[in-house]
Amino acid sequence: MTVPVETQPERTALSWQRTGLGLLAVAGLVGHRAVHLGRPALLVLAGVAALAGLGVLGGLAPARYRQVQRRVAGDRAVAAPWAARAVTGTVLLTGAAAAVAVLIPG
Repeated sequence: MTVPVETQPERTALSWQRTGLGLLAVAGLVGHRAVHLGRPALLVLAGVAALAGLGVLGGLAPARYRQVQRRVAGDRAVAAPWAARAVTGTVLLTGAAAAVAVLIPG
């Protein structure tokens, strides 16, 4: 009998990657609106959102993947409240930037 392959680290990595890509997509849309309206302050918001997305995609996602792999291999709990709080804050800030971009009359 073969041991089932654990896919949790891969699923977790994919979800973090989707979150980072989603943040980058929203940042791109906010940036497009900023250029379209000629609002440099809104462009700064888009840049901050893009940096947050890159932070999730390039930093937090790989770190979390490695951590989940180690914990699954050691048969330990994989929950990380700090990571969930960090990405929740990032998503909320990006959502606020998108709301500002949408609510600015153009």
